[in-house]
Order: sequence, then C-alpha cells, then structure tokens
Amino acid sequence: MGQIMGYFRHILFCLCIAVVAVPAHPASAERRVAFVVGNGAYQHATPLPNPSVDAKAMAALLRNVGFEVIEGTDLGREGTAARLGEFANKTNGADVALFFYAGHGISVNGKNYLIPVDAELNSELDIKLGAAVDIEATLDQTMADAKVKLVFLDACRDNPFADKIRSAARTRSVAVSSGLAEMRSSEGTLIAFATGPGQKALDGKQGENSPFTRALLKNLAEPGVEIRHALTKVRAEVSDETGKRQLPWENTNLTGFFYMNQAAAPAATTAAAPAAAPTGASNDIELEFWRSARGSDKPEEYSAYLARFPNGNFSALARARIAALQAGAGARGAGDETQSIATAVPTRETEEQLALDPRKRGDIQRRLTALGYATGAADGNFSDTTRRAIERWQTARHYPKSGYFNKLQHEALLAERLPVIRSVDRAPTAPRPPPQAAPAPAPAPAPVAAAPPPAPVNPAGAAFVGGVLGGALGSALRR
Repeated sequence: MGQIMGYFRHILFCLCIAVVAVPAHPASAERRVAFVVGNGAYQHATPLPNPSVDAKAMAALLRNVGFEVIEGTDLGREGTAARLGEFANKTNGADVALFFYAGHGISVNGKNYLIPVDAELNSELDIKLGAAVDIEATLDQTMADAKVKLVFLDACRDNPFADKIRSAARTRSVAVSSGLAEMRSSEGTLIAFATGPGQKALDGKQGENSPFTRALLKNLAEPGVEIRHALTKVRAEVSDETGKRQLPWENTNLTGFFYMNQAAAPAATTAAAPAAAPTGASNDIELEFWRSARGSDKPEEYSAYLARFPNGNFSALARARIAALQAGAGARGAGDETQSIATAVPTRETEEQLALDPRKRGDIQRRLTALGYATGAADGNFSDTTRRAIERWQTARHYPKSGYFNKLQHEALLAERLPVIRSVDRAPTAPRPPPQAAPAPAPAPAPVAAAPPPAPVNPAGAAFVGGVLGGALGSALRR
C-alpha cells in the first residue's frame, strides 16, 4: 500500500511540474509582415475605382491582428520595386508573411503578372522586359523564409492589355487571359483568388470595396475562425452577392491550422502559427468598448480603451488616433505649455520613454502618498493600486487620465509642493532644489501658566526638623 501511495505521489509531482512548465499564455512574440498594395489610377489602361479603398481597409485590418504592414496605393514600376524590397527585408525570419494585391492582372502563357499603374503593355516583349511584375517570382523572392505564407489576389479584372498583346503576336500563338492562371502553392502556402482561373472578377461600386475584398474584411479576422473556414464563408458570400457570376478560388498547402485572430481559438489546433495575442477579456466587451470610443475627438477615450485592453485588437488604431489628435492639438496650441499638458495623453509608450527606474518610481509613489492620492509602501512597482492613484491625481489636476505618465505630467508632479515628504530620492540626471513649503503664519504665543501656590506649612513638623538639625550642628561644633 505504501508503494502504491508513493507511486501516486510521484505521478502527482510530475503533473505539477508539467503544469508549471506550460506557459501561462500562448506564444505571441511571432513576427507577422504584410505587403498590401492597391492599384487603380492606371495611365494606359482602364482605371479601377476600388483597389485603393480595398488596400487601405485591408491594411487597417491586418494591423489590428498584429501585422507590420508595408502599404502602397497606385504604385508605378519603381514604387512597386521599392515596396517589394522593403517587404523582402522585413520577412527575413518572419513567422507569417502575407501578400495582398488589388488591381489589374494578366496571364501570359500560363504565367501571372501584376500591372503597375505606369505600365504600357503593347506586346509580350514589354512584359519580358519588366513592365509587369511576375507574381510567382516575386513571392519566391520575398516570402520564402516565412513559416506561413498567405497570398490574396483581387487582380482578375478586365483590361485592354490582353487584346493588345494578342494583336501584336500575329506570327505565333500566345495564350493571353485577362484573368489569372492557376498557381500551385508550395508547403506552408495558401493562395486565394478573387475568382476561378481564367475568369474575371467584378469591381463593385465606386468608392466601395470589391465583393471579394469586402467578404475578406468581414470574415478573415473573425475571432477563433480558422482561415480555411473563413475562406469558405468568403466564397459563399461572394457567390451570393454576384448572383453566382463570381466564385473565389484558392489553392492551399498549409501544414497546420492557422487563425488570423486567435481569440477563442482551440488551443490544440494552432499548429501552423499562433495568431495575435488574446486580450484576456471577452471579445464582445472589448468590441463594445471600442465602438464607444471610435470616432471620438477626445484622446482620453482612446487612452481609456488602451488602459483596459493594452494588447487589444484595436490597440494599434487607438494609438494611431491618439498620435493624430495630439499632433493636431500641438499645431493648434504650439508654445502653450498649459494647453499641451491638458491635451497630451500619456500612454504606456510615453511612460517608457521616461526610463523610470525603481528609485524614480518610488519617488513618484511617495509624492502621490504625500499629496493624498496613494497609500502603502513606495516599493518602486507600479501596480494596479499605483495606476489608480495616478488616475486620481490626473483627474484632480484636469489632465488627460490614463494611469500613465508622459514628460509633461511627470515634470508637473515633481514641481508640486508637498505638505509632507521624507527622504525623496532625486534622479541624478535632473537635480532639483528641495521643494520649499509656503511660510506658515507665526503661531500666537502660548499663555504662561500661573505658578502654583505654596503648600501650607505644618508647624509641628517644622519644629521637629529644626530640632534635629540644631542638635546635629551643636554636636559637631563641640567636637
């Protein structure tokens, strides 16, 4: 029996070690890089109304789920080459690489090409001389090192280049198609087309997204939805919207499951690569919180969102909105420090720029305690309790409230006169004279207490003491 109990204790110990060894959060430090380009303002072909709108919307969505985006619209040959070079550098060692293109595309002899806005294609020779961009060669040169490779091509629109190239090739057969040809995907790659091989995709209405991109924006980053499931929904929605005239198509060779937005994704099925770090809060709550803040012209509302969801799905947009509002406020109130401190919203990034070490943090905590906004020991650790104390101080001063510091608010706190402060450590790089307390009014002199009356004398006692002292003195004199 003792051996059995010992065996179970050993198993329990091993299980505890295994639980400790499992990370508390799924891996979220992966590198995600995206190339997003929309070409519509063609100089020698039919202009397209949607690609620039499609590209901007897709870039915003990808940033929300953790991608670093190399973005461009209406790029010529040189601009396209520059963006692709940047993309190739960024994808070196990346976990996930994504390629999105909206605009004119063409297939010549089974090879697919993307068309810059300044391209003039009059013959097959123009293509061979580099006027168009070879898709397969580009993907091979820019995305080969990534573990997961995702390609979305909304480039099957009708254009006049196909007829020009056919007319120029009178002496031999040239297979030219306005749509794109089928492409085979390598290991770890998914390629999604707006429509089937050799078919033409629809543009949609002026100023709106194309049917394919609109369906991608709706389904691609849905929390907890695996990408192939999302594309199945995209295919159904596009087919329904276009009256079955357009049916998206994909070729996939992924070796595991991939979630563009991993929130609520099954932990055991994320084999391809982890997606954006989960926020740890209900997505419905976060979405409602964001809806209440978006469109606001008050930076503090975006800061409130970041304080609640620092790594949320919309954190990048919130920080960008704060930066834009601060830039506008700075332009309106340049040189007015009071206006700046009243509008500059502190964030986690602005506080990190202050390089507050534990000693400086302890100084801040002691000052907040002396001012009555914090309690407890000044341990140099900005816990939730300290963050709430900072918010109370900011509210009382009518500063933008976030629980973080920026340079202006930090200097304002250091300059405040403190009623009580002991052994405040100063930052060695910015010595300051000790705060001088305001002179207090001289206290009124305290009333002098009257001397107590003498105690009454006991005659008998006095006579007895006198007799004793006299007898002792007389005896001394006789000797």
